[in-house]
Amino acid sequence: MTNHEVEVLAIGAGPSNLALAVAIEESGATGLASDTLILEQHPDVQWQRNLLLPFARSQVSFIKDLVTQRNPQSRFSFLSFLHAKGRLDEFINLGTFNPFRREISEYLQWVAHSLDHVQVRYNSGVRSVTPRKADDGTVIGWQVALPDGDTIDARDLVVGTGRDAHIPAEFADLPRDRVIHSTEYTTRIAQYPMDRPARVVVIGGAQSAAEMFVSVHKDLPLSQPTLIHRSIGLMNYQTSKFVNELFFPSFIDEFHAGSPAARRQILDEMRLTNYAGLAAPFLDEMYMMLYEQKLSNSQRSAVRPMTDVISSREEGGEVVLELRDRKTGRVESFHCDVVLLGTGYDQRMPAMVRSLAAEAGVDRIEANRDYRVDLGENTRAGLYLQGFNEATHGISDSLLSVLAQRSHEIATDLLARRSVSASVAMR
Repeated sequence: MTNHEVEVLAIGAGPSNLALAVAIEESGATGLASDTLILEQHPDVQWQRNLLLPFARSQVSFIKDLVTQRNPQSRFSFLSFLHAKGRLDEFINLGTFNPFRREISEYLQWVAHSLDHVQVRYNSGVRSVTPRKADDGTVIGWQVALPDGDTIDARDLVVGTGRDAHIPAEFADLPRDRVIHSTEYTTRIAQYPMDRPARVVVIGGAQSAAEMFVSVHKDLPLSQPTLIHRSIGLMNYQTSKFVNELFFPSFIDEFHAGSPAARRQILDEMRLTNYAGLAAPFLDEMYMMLYEQKLSNSQRSAVRPMTDVISSREEGGEVVLELRDRKTGRVESFHCDVVLLGTGYDQRMPAMVRSLAAEAGVDRIEANRDYRVDLGENTRAGLYLQGFNEATHGISDSLLSVLAQRSHEIATDLLARRSVSASVAMR
């Protein structure tokens, strides 16, 4: 068991913290970069690890990579990655702005391996995070305990883990082997016997639910999938170029300065741009799949719109869902073997953030414009949040769209605070 000390500790080697690592390295602050560590619980970097389906595409332009909007000349750009891998000509020939999801994932691992100073420590899940306090109670840093017994002390902590999976209350009491959230899909579905008939129910009306619905046809060849969702029908993402301007990094200032009422209106009206729709090409492919089943008189799967799940239970070796038709109000029992949840993420701050904020004495968890939580006056330590700030920074905060600019702003704040500390120390 060893204790390590670093200046900046980032939890999660996903796009957010890798973008920050690059921004710190490219800032020229070699000392800070060498004293920055990223913890990753898995043995490698993968983006949307359990939804790396063969057909899955990114809905975000490759230009919105980790760096290009901040530094188009960066060696860490997606185009630099393609050039290094010998695929640039072929990618250009595809004529698309939307790479396969697995290629974005490969890009992120390439960036992690290409860092000169910032270190990534793999197989390092976090067991606990606690604030380190001075005698007067002010927070001076953080201590992170790892499963192997090691501890890491850091002045600044950056949380970029993504939100916790949302398991609706209607499914909370089902045995774990009967429920698979989208964040576990490829790992868990691979454990299900392929040669066994399976009645599969997919819950949700957005991209992750639809991707699981399509994928399970191949992953479980003998399955009979049913997609259940509450809306009148599966819908396209809203892709108006006028609305897309609200994803510009420059819009964050406007959103942050807006009134609470204006922020709520913007978030409500932008729901279909990200959370409640599907990419149009994929929606067409899915409809074609269902039509071909009808054409060949082999109706294997079904989509049930305007349907609520009232409750679920395990009974007689199967799952029983109580469904309510929203058009007629009729309630029926629906029997299946496994439930796939495309129900998104808990919109609260992650449990880890809530816990450490409580220990630090923070009543309200809200990041300032530079993504730093207010820990009180004269607090030496910093707590930065990446990807949890939609309410204050806009809907793009959880997406790739703002990574380059956000990483610049956090890196600038990290350096500015150290400059102030050095000035105070010299007086």
